[in-house]
Amino acid sequence: MIIVHDIFICKPGNASKLAKLFKEVMADNKEFVDVLTDMTGQYNKVVMVSKFDSLSAFDKSWEEMGKDPEKTKKMQEKMAGYTDMYLTGSREIYRVW
Repeated sequence: MIIVHDIFICKPGNASKLAKLFKEVMADNKEFVDVLTDMTGQYNKVVMVSKFDSLSAFDKSWEEMGKDPEKTKKMQEKMAGYTDMYLTGSREIYRVW
């Protein structure tokens, strides 16, 4: 099993907005697990957690995302402007033992 953390360092005042947006947009995604916000460590951090059976399943999920033009269009509309909410981001991928 693979756990993916998509990590965003938000502009001040935007972490909760971004967390709510991710929660709403990812609600029907079967790989989506949770959205986390910081309580310690770096301020304004939002982590989107996803779970996949393997790295190939993670890769396949990106391919599948683009196959439904209507779904892609709706997601793009909901996510419009989200890049204005954060300063930087990264992705961490973990193998579960």
